Amino acid sequence: MSRTDPVSERQGSAWEVFRIFLVLGLTSFGGPVAHIGYFRDAFVAKHRWLSDRAYADIVALCQFLPGPASSQVGMAVGLQRAGYAGMLAAWTAFTLPSALLLVAFAYGAEALGMSADAGWVQGLKAAAVAVVAHALLGMARSLTPDRERATIAVAGMILALTVPGVAGQLTVIVLGAAAGLLWLRPGDSALTEADGLPVSVSRRAALFCLALFFLLLLLFPLLAGATGDGIVQTLDRFYRAGALVFGGGHVVLPLLQAEVVSTGWVEREAFLAGYGAAQAVPGPLFTFAAYLGTVQIQAPNGLFGAVVALLAIFLPSALLVVAALPFWARLRGAPKAQKALLGINAAVVGLLAAALYDPVFTTGVISPTSMAITAAAFVALAAWRAPAWTVVIAAGLLGFALL
Repeated sequence: MSRTDPVSERQGSAWEVFRIFLVLGLTSFGGPVAHIGYFRDAFVAKHRWLSDRAYADIVALCQFLPGPASSQVGMAVGLQRAGYAGMLAAWTAFTLPSALLLVAFAYGAEALGMSADAGWVQGLKAAAVAVVAHALLGMARSLTPDRERATIAVAGMILALTVPGVAGQLTVIVLGAAAGLLWLRPGDSALTEADGLPVSVSRRAALFCLALFFLLLLLFPLLAGATGDGIVQTLDRFYRAGALVFGGGHVVLPLLQAEVVSTGWVEREAFLAGYGAAQAVPGPLFTFAAYLGTVQIQAPNGLFGAVVALLAIFLPSALLVVAALPFWARLRGAPKAQKALLGINAAVVGLLAAALYDPVFTTGVISPTSMAITAAAFVALAAWRAPAWTVVIAAGLLGFALL
C-alpha cells in the first residue's frame, strides 16, 4: 500500500478491534519483529486503518519506549482506532491466547512430571539456550555494530555477572544511558522527524499517565517493603520488570530471573521450562509473566497470581504509550534522547549475554545430549530459519526420548 492509498477515516468499535486482534493473537508466531509485520499487513494493507507513514511512526515510537514493542504497537493501533476501549480490546485479544496456553502449561506441567530431571523439561531448557543465543546474536548485530557499543555491551555483561540481582540490572541500564550520552553519536541509526501520526490523546491525559507511571514505580517498592503483602510484592516485581525492559522480547528474561528466581519465588527449573514453553505459543513473550504468576511459590499464585502478574507487567507499557503519543514528534528529534537510547540498547545486549550464561546455559546444558539438542536447535533457528515454536516442540520431544 502506498502513501496515497485511501485510509479509512471512520472511528471503529472496540468489538471490531477485539475480533481482528484475537485472530492475530492466535496466529502471530515468530516474536516481535514478525508481529509488527503481521500488524502492517492487517492494519495498513488489508483494513486500511493507517497509512504506511502513520504506522511506521507508531512502530518507531514503540521501539523507543521500554516494554514489549509489538504489544505497544497493538495498543497504539487500538487507541487510534477506537479510543481507550479499543486500546484495552487490542491488548486483551492479542495477549489472552498465549497467556491462557501458558497458564494451562503451568497447571499441566506437574501432572506431566515437571522435575529437574524430566526428559521433556530438559529438552525445553536446552531449546531455551538456543533461542536466547539466537536472539542475542541478532540483537548484537543490530544494536552493537561498532566498537563503542560493543564495549558498552561487554561491560554491561561483566557488571551484570558481577553484581547479580535487580541492583545490577538497574545499574547496567543507567550506566548504558550515561555512556551513550557521553560517548555515542546518533549517526545513521538516529530517528528522524516524521509526520503522519494521528494523535488521539490529550496532553493532560498524557501527563497524567506519565506521572502515574513514575508514581507506581516508586510506590510499589515502598508498599511492598512496608506491608510484606504478597499481592503488592507481585505487583512490584512484575511492574518493575515491565517498566525497565528496553528492547522487549527476550530482554525481559534477565530482569524476571532477578525478580523471581534470585528471590526464591520460582524454582530455576520451572522458570526455564516455562520460558521454553513460551517460545511455542503465539503472541507476546511477556505473557511468560502469567506462567510465573501461576507457579510462584508464595501467594498469590495459581490463576489469581497469573492475572496479577500479567496486568502488572503490561501496565507500564500502556501508561507509556498514552503518555508519549502527543510528544513523540518532538522527542524523537532530540539528539540527547537518541544517544541515551543507543547506549541503553547496547547495555541490554550485555544483560542478555549475562542471562545466556546464568541461568540459561548453566541450567539448560547439563550433559552431552542436552548440548547436542541445543546445537541442533540453534542451527535450525539460525541456518534453517525454522519457527521458534517448532524448534521448541521438537526439542521437548527429543528430550523426552533421549534424556
